[in-house]
Amino acid sequence: MGLAEMAYEHMKTLPDEQAREVLDFIGFLKEKQERLGILDLMNAQESALKHIWDNPEDEVWNEF
Repeated sequence: MGLAEMAYEHMKTLPDEQAREVLDFIGFLKEKQERLGILDLMNAQESALKHIWDNPEDEVWNEF
């Protein structure tokens, strides 16, 4: 039996209110994981574009 199945078996025995809390926590963990992925993507994008943003010939972009 995998972890998801074990968690499901335990969750089936909980009252609805507590099961809702578990479900909310799972949603929180998924959202946190997605935000970390987006942050990784933003960091990769920043390093890829750094040579463009730090271009001394184009002072307009220095304010961003």
